[in-house]
Amino acid sequence: MSFGPEHTPFMAIGGETRVRSLTDAFYDHMDADPEFATIRALHPADLADSREKLHDFLCGWLGGPQHYLQKHGHPRLRMRHAPFPIGELERDQWLGCMAKAMDGLSIDGELRAFLDARFAHVADFMRNREG
Repeated sequence: MSFGPEHTPFMAIGGETRVRSLTDAFYDHMDADPEFATIRALHPADLADSREKLHDFLCGWLGGPQHYLQKHGHPRLRMRHAPFPIGELERDQWLGCMAKAMDGLSIDGELRAFLDARFAHVADFMRNREG
């Protein structure tokens, strides 16, 4: 699948409404599934702000509106996540949570392969400790 200005991942996923659905599914799984307890514990009790920030980030990251940049400036992902211990377990739980969210929205085929690779790259980049 080839992406560019005329066909962004944001367009392919279905725009802002689908990004919101993906974000909500991601946090719903994180909040409800015991297998994601480690990463859930890194978040505040109320996930509303986390949901909004991830939605805004994903919109821009996928080639859509730059909501995050407009509200918070440059994402500086590693700096913003530095206070939280992120190792292989946390990375894998985050990716598992996102995989379940994408499964629930029937994101598959070439778009799914593209997103899986991109999410894996960023999640691994966020690691700040061994193991």
